[in-house]
Amino acid sequence: MSADNSGAGDNMMMCCCASCGVAEAGDVKLKNCTACYLVKYCSIKCQKDHRPKHKRACKKRVAELRDELLFKQPESTHLGDCPICCIPLPLDLKKSSMYFCCSKVICRGCSHANQVREFEERLGGKCPFCREPLPKTKEEQDKQRMKRIDMNDPVAMTQEGGIQYGKGNYHSAFDYFTKAAKLGEMEAHSKLSFLYNLGHGVEKDWEKQIYHQEEASIGGHPVARYILGYDEGHNGNKERAVKHWIIAATQGHDESIKALMDEFRSGMVSKENLAATLRAHQAALDATKSPQREAAEEYDRNRKSGVGT
Repeated sequence: MSADNSGAGDNMMMCCCASCGVAEAGDVKLKNCTACYLVKYCSIKCQKDHRPKHKRACKKRVAELRDELLFKQPESTHLGDCPICCIPLPLDLKKSSMYFCCSKVICRGCSHANQVREFEERLGGKCPFCREPLPKTKEEQDKQRMKRIDMNDPVAMTQEGGIQYGKGNYHSAFDYFTKAAKLGEMEAHSKLSFLYNLGHGVEKDWEKQIYHQEEASIGGHPVARYILGYDEGHNGNKERAVKHWIIAATQGHDESIKALMDEFRSGMVSKENLAATLRAHQAALDATKSPQREAAEEYDRNRKSGVGT
């Protein structure tokens, strides 16, 4: 059969029930197999009857679709942009701050600029984003965070999960991370993978550990992707490991660069691919820089060294 005829055959299959062969016409409406989208059925009965024949092809296609999604380069890291200057947030969490009043993560450049303005104008300390007065005590911080949690804020839930974990309340931490992950918080997916790995607050489950690690990676979490690469390499899947590390490195992740350097020495990464990844890595780092952020870093360095104090 020619390629054209093969394509026509595939189209005919998509227009007919894969089990009984009835065509879509009139009152007969066909529905896709929601797992692989390769075939259609006219009824649940036909879908169940055809399952033994379709199972292998379906499972293979589902794995292919998952890999397509998993190895797609994310548009940004899970941190996104600073909501004030709209420049990508750095992976170094010390260079940004999360404000409890609105759960916004603000870069050090914008928070420093706000502090300078408040000092010059003799204003009280307020959030750079929502302008709420900054909490003066831990009790006020806790109150603001719980208020955000009541509003179904996934960032606040993840913060609370981390606090509960630090106290040894693993079951509570698991509940907060689970709720946040369902709301799309990638850091929560990463934390859940950690809990499933250690069996903290939940039974150990390797499949769920990998699932949440993959979800975080798909959402742009470079550390989660780096760990996925490590796991793949440990299991002998070097090619998949390298793919993960290249994606994470192009997001600005330093440890992935180190991993790729090791694979370059062992011959798993070509000189050309390593050079391209190094350029992309530097571009990602450069994208997080700005004069305002550099001024804030200089201020922090001078403050630590005692200059100007």
